[in-house]
Amino acid sequence: MNENKIRVLMGKPGLDGHDHGAKVVVRAMMDAGFEVIYTGLRKTPRQIAEAAAKENVD
Repeated sequence: MNENKIRVLMGKPGLDGHDHGAKVVVRAMMDAGFEVIYTGLRKTPRQIAEAAAKENVD
């Protein structure tokens, strides 16, 4: 049985500071056994893509 967790990245693009929904999804994914990297608020698409590459997400 493979014990490796699937690695995902959650990013919140844009200028608003509303991230409650993203945090709910992050928590649900963690509870389901995923390894989740959350980049935080106000990231550009480029920053999110760079983080995904750096973190080697699935």
